[in-house]
Amino acid sequence: MGGLKAASCRSGPLDDIARRVEATAEVPEGYIWAVTIQHLAADASVDEVAAILDADGVVVIDNLADPALLDVMATELAPWVEATPTGEDDFAGRLTKRTGALVARSPAARQLVMDPLVLATVGRVLAHATNHQLHLTQLISVGPGAPAQLVHRDQWAFDFFSFPLGYEVQCNTLWAITDFTEFNGATRVMPGSHRFEDRLTFDERDTEPAEMTKGSVLLYTGALYHGAGANRSDAVRTGVNITYNVAWLRQEENQYLSVPRDVAMTLPVSLLRLMGYASGSYSLGYIDDLRDPITALHPDLGTVDTDNPLEPTTFLSAS
Repeated sequence: MGGLKAASCRSGPLDDIARRVEATAEVPEGYIWAVTIQHLAADASVDEVAAILDADGVVVIDNLADPALLDVMATELAPWVEATPTGEDDFAGRLTKRTGALVARSPAARQLVMDPLVLATVGRVLAHATNHQLHLTQLISVGPGAPAQLVHRDQWAFDFFSFPLGYEVQCNTLWAITDFTEFNGATRVMPGSHRFEDRLTFDERDTEPAEMTKGSVLLYTGALYHGAGANRSDAVRTGVNITYNVAWLRQEENQYLSVPRDVAMTLPVSLLRLMGYASGSYSLGYIDDLRDPITALHPDLGTVDTDNPLEPTTFLSAS
């Protein structure tokens, strides 16, 4: 690829999301992005992962998850996937199923949500905010014959607000539950495009496939231009999309309603905090008389730091 092709407006019938995107800015002349998606080993440091995300907006960590754990998760979610309808428009994918509420439905999926390397990296990428939270959990099943998805930015979910360049509001993961190949619809990305202007339009040929083996994970920022590839195989391509965002923005998936109270009561406090039972920043997210949100489920915890019960903290802390 090597250089950037000109961005252009689409013509003809467009779905709702495409109608909101216009080529309102030019890519800097002569701008070159990384040609190859960088891969790291599972023992990579947080510094290594965060540095590549800062430079390229995307990185693959190979073989981070145990395939056996993914098989357990697939079994736990199988009935839910079976009941999930395919998408209702071109963007969601008319041959694609998007199964959510993974924290409630799959104990194995919770291990992916709380992966230590991922969480440490998310904390580094979103360190400019007071707190961050779980934004979305979704098993994505791209069926045979599915066309390539519109190239987009995930942060467009925030009503297409144009955040300042370089201010990241999301850090995302896509775990390979099956091998990801160009042939079966591996997610296609544009390394370096997290530094491009907003609302540009690109085609599949402007991207490269993020190929990876089962158990590997693709990390990318909310500003990265990307989209699911076309599945030209005869099998379903499956990945788990778990994303995190700064806690002063609304979550894409409402964790409080997706995870029933009786299930939430059984979860570790650290996971509950990540789900949103914590403040977003000063004065955001408290309940009634300035109480810590965790007391909605555990009144006895109050403002005590559960990782170090002897140390009291204010409701601003995110355990």
